[in-house]
Amino acid sequence: MKLGLRVCFAIVLLAGFAAAADVAPVRHEPNALNSTRTEKAHYVVLVSLDGFRWDYAEKWGAPHLLKMAAEGASAPEGMIPSFPSLTFPNHYTLVTGLYPEHHGIVDNEFLDPKRNDARYYYKDPASNGDGSWYGGVPLWSLAERQGMRSAAMFWVGADAKIAGKRPSYWVPFDDKFDDEKRIAQVMEWLSLPETERPHLITVYYSNVDHAGHDFGPDSTECRDAVHHMDALMGQLEEKLKATGLPVDMIVVSDHGMARLRDRRWLSLNKLVDLKDVPTAGERIYPKTESEKKRIYQQLKATHDPRFEVYRRKQVPGRLEFDGNPREGDPVIVPTELVAITAKAKTAEIKGVGAHGFDPAKFPEMKAIFYAEGPDIEPGVKLASFKNVNVYDFVCGILGLKPAKNDGNKEVLRAARR
Repeated sequence: MKLGLRVCFAIVLLAGFAAAADVAPVRHEPNALNSTRTEKAHYVVLVSLDGFRWDYAEKWGAPHLLKMAAEGASAPEGMIPSFPSLTFPNHYTLVTGLYPEHHGIVDNEFLDPKRNDARYYYKDPASNGDGSWYGGVPLWSLAERQGMRSAAMFWVGADAKIAGKRPSYWVPFDDKFDDEKRIAQVMEWLSLPETERPHLITVYYSNVDHAGHDFGPDSTECRDAVHHMDALMGQLEEKLKATGLPVDMIVVSDHGMARLRDRRWLSLNKLVDLKDVPTAGERIYPKTESEKKRIYQQLKATHDPRFEVYRRKQVPGRLEFDGNPREGDPVIVPTELVAITAKAKTAEIKGVGAHGFDPAKFPEMKAIFYAEGPDIEPGVKLASFKNVNVYDFVCGILGLKPAKNDGNKEVLRAARR
């Protein structure tokens, strides 16, 4: 009897230590332990530096990222984001390998005509935490379904149950959570026993994006944010190497940043009557075909050089943005660095920097890609590639069978050992 009590006490004590080891308010999912096969797999720590433009490392001096590029693989001319070059669509593209129109997160805010114009809004937990909005199979769900544990220190979609799974360990999004403690939490996860240890870990930082929006991509504030993130990446890399585990570190961003031409909204309802038309951000959702035609024709007739207007099915194929009702109809594509919305609440916008533009027309939208580790070929300089190809690349390192996606595993083959 005494032995049984001792064992029970030990179990409770160990559980207390395990809980105390969490640096962040981690949620634990009752997922299966790592299979014998996946215990032998390598590890990937996938880091996103939101808004970190493709040229910032050279422009502002980022020695740790440039060292990663020299010792591993990089895309010197940038990684190409999907259209629109916004945070939520592209973060979810990175972990599904699907263009936004295929995974369904077509903007940071949009309506779904098939759901009676239900609204998805990126800051609303009721929608961003609802897995029914998300298509595809994100990397963490894929891993869990194949007997491999995963963890998310923030990422778009990680708060939701998608494709039947959440990561084994995930932290509810908190943009103000301490930067260094994010790294500490990653290291705690990597110190877990083999059966519990996540082999895929995602980490997210928004500092550079905020600085770019508020002060512009050429500001000292943006420079300081780049230096801060670079130093953190150096710390993370050093700590990962010290574990002795076969960890590949991949650092990406979702998009770049450009300075707006001015700080005034281009409000579409000043050009055409949208009084009774449902809208979300710059997206327009007329109820009838006649209304769609009217709005399209009237906007077209303005000959406004700041944007192009298309019926959805006529959006240029290179944008991969012509087949999902959530995109609206007609679709507006900016041709100048102006902020467009359907119905502006104020005349002036808050910041001076923005993104969301066509990366083919505005190279400032391009993102970063750096990778280093035991599975990465050193010194590889990749030509610019679309971010849908990251999914297969990560799956290959982890030994996972990819779900259907829009990428091509050959694109990043040169970066693999």
